[in-house]
Amino acid sequence: MTTMLYLLTLVLPLATVLIVFAMRYYAAVQQARARPANDDAYRQLAQSASAAQSQIATSLAAMEASLSDVRTRMAAVETILKAVE
Repeated sequence: MTTMLYLLTLVLPLATVLIVFAMRYYAAVQQARARPANDDAYRQLAQSASAAQSQIATSLAAMEASLSDVRTRMAAVETILKAVE
């Protein structure tokens, strides 16, 4: 019985170490498999952000043009009001 106990005390820690390394290897493999999907998601997010930024820049330019038109009209109204006084 002591020989069995001795072998058991040798095998169990070694088996534990092997199981831990196997679990770490499995986790690394799963992360490597998930990385391309994650990269694609970031790429799509960057593309949509770029498109949104382009659209915002276009609408901002249109707003600036409209504001410039309002300013010129306001200046014309002010000159007419000054002329009336």
